[in-house]
Amino acid sequence: MQAQPALRQSSEISTDRHDPRDDWHPEAQKLRARLEELYGEQDPLPTAAGAWCTRQKSAHTRRAYARNFLRWEAYARGAGIHPLQAKLPLADAYANHLSQLPGRGGGFLSPSAQAQALAAAGSFYDYAIRLEAVALNPFSHVQRPLVDPDHSPTQGMTPEEVERLITIAREWAPRSYALVTVLYLLGTRIDETLTLNVTDLGYDRGHRTLPLRRKGGKRQLVPVPPLALDALERYLDGRAEGPLFVTETGERWTQTGVWKHLRVLARRAGIPAAANIKPHTLRHQFITDNLAESVPLERVQDAVGHTDPRTTQRYNRRRRALDDHPAYGLAARLAARLQSEEVSRDA
Repeated sequence: MQAQPALRQSSEISTDRHDPRDDWHPEAQKLRARLEELYGEQDPLPTAAGAWCTRQKSAHTRRAYARNFLRWEAYARGAGIHPLQAKLPLADAYANHLSQLPGRGGGFLSPSAQAQALAAAGSFYDYAIRLEAVALNPFSHVQRPLVDPDHSPTQGMTPEEVERLITIAREWAPRSYALVTVLYLLGTRIDETLTLNVTDLGYDRGHRTLPLRRKGGKRQLVPVPPLALDALERYLDGRAEGPLFVTETGERWTQTGVWKHLRVLARRAGIPAAANIKPHTLRHQFITDNLAESVPLERVQDAVGHTDPRTTQRYNRRRRALDDHPAYGLAARLAARLQSEEVSRDA
């Protein structure tokens, strides 16, 4: 029989203990800290929620899950119920509450946003069941809102509006121009863009490249076309380290800051929908403008990292539903008849 290694004497065992929670992602640590403020360090909720959050594959998902969980937690706490004691009636009431919340740009929270909030809460309870922190998932039988897979809520622009926005960005500042050209010409998501560092700008087989971390944590290397590369190099002006896009104080540019800046540029460009412009608008334009130029769907799908071609196609359906709507033809024929009658009367 092989001899077992001798146990160390107690005097040899380090008394320094490492807290595994220190290895969590920042989003999970922030969620845990917020919940500890509310429930204390001894309550199991902060650790359960933080452990669940840190398991998500991308920073974007972790932020979204943490944000949606805190929304649910606040609702449960407002009802005087600890989230780990929530039952189906409270989850049903929360689903109805979500349907009455205001959304961006007016109206109510979109069905997809409601579905995401419910999915996040349900995901937490699935994990809590594994931890034996709860016995049942209160969201298992909550009715989800109907989400149209062919609907894209993002408002698009005309090619002329895109050109005006890019022109204004170029006149405004090198950083503005670099941001707009990267978002439009590469079709990137804003979180993929803002997590990039200067050192990520690479070279592969004659292409200048950027590595994107897509949804789900997968990575994709994309080429940087000459126009975007020139804009980036002018903006960087020899800077060789740090975040790719920074503020005037040298901090990484935030999504909130980019949203506000794009709307300033859109207003200056005279775009009618300036109040609703967002970073995703330029990704939307990348997809619809390429499809309008007959670029094969599968190539556009691969370029933007969609796993399902239906996700890519829905952007095109919205454009075609407006551009090719039969109301235009009907109105043109009616206008022609009315003009003809008016000419006849004048004659």
